Amino acid sequence: MRTFSAIAGSALFLVVAPGVVTGLLPWLLTDHYHKPLSLPGFVAAGSILVIGAAAILLHAFARFALEGLGTPAPVAPTEKLVVGGIYRHVRNPMYVAVLAIILGQALIFSSWAVLVYGLIAAAAMISFVKLYEEPTLASRYGEEYEIYRRAVPGWLPRLTPWRRQ
Repeated sequence: MRTFSAIAGSALFLVVAPGVVTGLLPWLLTDHYHKPLSLPGFVAAGSILVIGAAAILLHAFARFALEGLGTPAPVAPTEKLVVGGIYRHVRNPMYVAVLAIILGQALIFSSWAVLVYGLIAAAAMISFVKLYEEPTLASRYGEEYEIYRRAVPGWLPRLTPWRRQ
């Protein structure tokens, strides 16, 4: 895939998938963000989570387009295994970022509904990774993916970045 196509496809997928999961659905669950905000400390912590996770999400999407020459969408996968940048710390930074954004919104709006939604979303993402993504990546990239999978945790980031041998 050409770089421009990878960037355009990734941008479209960013709006459609994470945009709905972290934008539209929490918006609906919080009565369109009209609920009163929570305690100042929760608002600050939630805001830090949302802003930091959004930056990580954008970085991860950019890595797919520029390093992998593809998109996160299963219909237009990367040509190369993406293992640079944030992917040196955690294998699933997009999912981790999306879940952090949802948690941040639950804190900002003191919303149990958004928190429960986040738990359901986490279960769905973990299941998708285990049942579809990992087997697909193992068959597509073989030993390269297995080495990466053994070295880099899936959900809790390692402190030191992994380096290819």
